[in-house]
Amino acid sequence: MTAPVDEDVIPGVYDIPAEMYHADPIPGGSLSSTGARTLTAQCPARFRYDLDHPQPYKAVFDFGTAAHKLVLGDGPDLVLVDELRWDTNATKARVAEIRAAGNIPLKRADLTRVHDMATELTQHAEAADLLDPSSGQAEQTLLWPVGNVWCRARVDWLRDDQLVDYKTCRSAHPDAIEKAIREHGYHVQEDWYRRGAAALGLLPASAPFPFIFQEKDPPYLVTVARLDLWRDLAHEISERALFLYETCRTADHWPAYTTDTAYPSPPAWLERQS
Repeated sequence: MTAPVDEDVIPGVYDIPAEMYHADPIPGGSLSSTGARTLTAQCPARFRYDLDHPQPYKAVFDFGTAAHKLVLGDGPDLVLVDELRWDTNATKARVAEIRAAGNIPLKRADLTRVHDMATELTQHAEAADLLDPSSGQAEQTLLWPVGNVWCRARVDWLRDDQLVDYKTCRSAHPDAIEKAIREHGYHVQEDWYRRGAAALGLLPASAPFPFIFQEKDPPYLVTVARLDLWRDLAHEISERALFLYETCRTADHWPAYTTDTAYPSPPAWLERQS
């Protein structure tokens, strides 16, 4: 089903704006994969603070959002601001007006880059096939309950046979991708999205879930990666996140990293040097 979300939310697939998704369309709150990663990789206190203090929009996100728009065919309009200087009052006002309208202001060089990225991706046979315009829908929101917890996810590309996620990055080298998975918890994101698709009967939990990584600088290299070897670890992290979220919310207690004195250990390589 494709419909706007109202107060009588039911599990399903919704086509809603990104702003509504990030503001959380579930009355009383829901848990996203980003929240699950914050709960487990950091602590409940950090999760609660982030929830109560939403971060203002950062211009650094413009480029990635623009690339998603051209590659996936969904998102805000890209508006050229063809000025050499963006620090004048007139240009600042125009940029603010564009953002206020929900669109993305871009310098000519950046607009050219994202168009070149989209063109280059079409030359990568596997990536182009995964994101074929007739194969699925972009930016679909999944809402589903797990016990007393509502969960949400926003899928880059939802197909009948698999989920696909598109990432822009500095390096699409497999070693760099492995580091990014560890740093950003992409394996947890995959597990979370798989859970949503399975819970809604869209796809079996074993359905493929490729990630498409594309570099942001010429020649805009592309790597398709599958995180199958991370699945068991990701499943455990997701389970822990659900437990923490429900427990902390029920008790209205969001603890920090530890209540005990910490005794950090020296790394093994440092001990070997002594």
